Amino acid sequence: MTFVEAGAAAIAAGIDDMYDAFLAGDTERFDTHLHAEVTTWETHLPGPLRTRAELNDYREQRDAAGHRPQLAVLAARDKRIDVWDDFGVARYVLVSQLGADDEPEFTRVTDVLRRIDGRWVIVHHHAELVRDPVVAA
Repeated sequence: MTFVEAGAAAIAAGIDDMYDAFLAGDTERFDTHLHAEVTTWETHLPGPLRTRAELNDYREQRDAAGHRPQLAVLAARDKRIDVWDDFGVARYVLVSQLGADDEPEFTRVTDVLRRIDGRWVIVHHHAELVRDPVVAA
């Protein structure tokens, strides 16, 4: 396996683990995939969050209001990953579903990653809810 292939495989596994951690409610494990200075731009968030500390503040407010999502499915599909030395970019469709009988939602995601001390961490996360599910499929 080449360096690029190994990097792409490690990034893909990390993304899968991050979303598995979310489903398990394991914020600590989820956060191991995020750099402390990660920028987070998502359709449903209140503006760009510029650090993991700002993300934590958002989470505390959301959870205090009783709005933490409980999903049946949260999975990255159709991953496209490129690696250049210690940097990588992952593009994928994130599929989320509240319950087995609910319609899935699709989000286009781009993650920019950096390899630090042998680990790939997300330094920028950009996610946009797909309004037309036909495009996502």
